Amino acid sequence: MDTKELLKKVRKIEIKTRRLSDHVFGGEYHSTFKGRGMTFSEVRQYQFGDDVRNIDWNVTARYNEPFIKVFEEERELTLMLVVDVSGSEFFGTQSQFKNEVVTEIAATLAFSAMQNNDKTGLILFSDEIELFIPPKKGKSHVLRIIRELIEFRPKSKKTDVAQALKYLTNVMKKKAIVFVLSDFITHDYRDTLKIVAKKHDVTGIRVFDPREEDIPNLGVVEMQDEETGEYLLVNTGSKAVRMNYHSYYRERVDYFQDAFTKSGAGAISCRVDESYVKKLLGYFKRRA
Repeated sequence: MDTKELLKKVRKIEIKTRRLSDHVFGGEYHSTFKGRGMTFSEVRQYQFGDDVRNIDWNVTARYNEPFIKVFEEERELTLMLVVDVSGSEFFGTQSQFKNEVVTEIAATLAFSAMQNNDKTGLILFSDEIELFIPPKKGKSHVLRIIRELIEFRPKSKKTDVAQALKYLTNVMKKKAIVFVLSDFITHDYRDTLKIVAKKHDVTGIRVFDPREEDIPNLGVVEMQDEETGEYLLVNTGSKAVRMNYHSYYRERVDYFQDAFTKSGAGAISCRVDESYVKKLLGYFKRRA
């Protein structure tokens, strides 16, 4: 992809996702993800209806009239986007590939964080850590993240969610808001997720294509595994083959839902032909 085409794509995603974050997600993001606590700001004269528990008795005694302490939320937070860039993300039978939807969701979350003056960082992973961008503030930083999401080509096509979560715990010493974006057609990450979710506010966003759920009956066809590159002849006319695939897929979906829910983390499933806006808004409102 040449520079001109890349910048055009970045601009297109910026316009779409920034509008969403400004008009839809800004307030929802702020109310969903609270700051680290309340810090003292100032004192002012007591007004009718103020909470008497906030009266500053030292200042009140000095001026012989009631004053109360005013507190502000210690707002600054860090958003970490942990994004799967393995081979299976470059799949799509509808209007968009999975990785394109993932990029839009990640950009929307990043602009929402920017609007709230929070830092945003990025981890791109396959079965290894492909890229780490430390958290920073500002529009230019968010645009860099979007560029990487569009342009980055991973070394490996395989997936290891547990590896990405372990890396997150090593680089993020303070509590962060973490969104893990993947199709989650994998397993063996439950134990690591439990550890991470105790320290960080974690949400898994599963992005999937409806054609992944079942294999259609097309007779004997050659198929390629996007993660291994291996070609196989598959008899899709066999009911047993189709049922085995469906069972395998459902096991991965159920594992995702169970692992995130029982770890105390959030879980969102979003089909590529569904509105991720409605999914995110519904999730934010349930949590607020």
